[in-house]
Amino acid sequence: MFTGLIREMATVKRFSGERLSLKAAYRPKLGDSIAINGACLSVVSLESDGFTVELSPETQGIIATENLKGHVHIEPAMQFGDRLEGHIVQGHIDTVGTVKRITDNGNSYDVVIEVDKKFIPYIVPKGSIAIDGVSLTVNDVYESSFRLTIIPITMRETLFGSYSSGTKVNIETDMFARYIAHFLAHKDAKLDWETAERFTALY
Repeated sequence: MFTGLIREMATVKRFSGERLSLKAAYRPKLGDSIAINGACLSVVSLESDGFTVELSPETQGIIATENLKGHVHIEPAMQFGDRLEGHIVQGHIDTVGTVKRITDNGNSYDVVIEVDKKFIPYIVPKGSIAIDGVSLTVNDVYESSFRLTIIPITMRETLFGSYSSGTKVNIETDMFARYIAHFLAHKDAKLDWETAERFTALY
């Protein structure tokens, strides 16, 4: 489990398709879970200047592997007792979106990201979303896209500063929206307040 707060921008040393080697100040332990651009991966080897993670065929097929070059976001998994300052992120990428446009508003930026329409029900206005592992709040939701407002420090300290129209990004939708949508998809499902409270208590 993660918070969507990026610890570091690591440098890609090598990417073979199955293994990704990174140069980073952060020192994980062998077997640790770490989110790379939002995708939860396992550390399989340690080097003097960083570490290597492994990508399963499932992961390779769903994330934006073309972005595994230059710099990537990294966030270690939460430990018991850590403060939850972002939102609950599982590190399970739902889909890859495409940056449609970025508008500079002076003291903030509007970023519109396009996604497959089938994921729109899981994207909630004023709800949480993780873009390449960054915890953000959704402002508006449209037929096949959504709008975020990005503040200058996020532009400077994350990959958002390198995004442009056409950039592919990893998207993890809101966990609670996914669970409720799955529950309602079953014909015999009955959702009442007691059930909804039980869902939220589990997380």
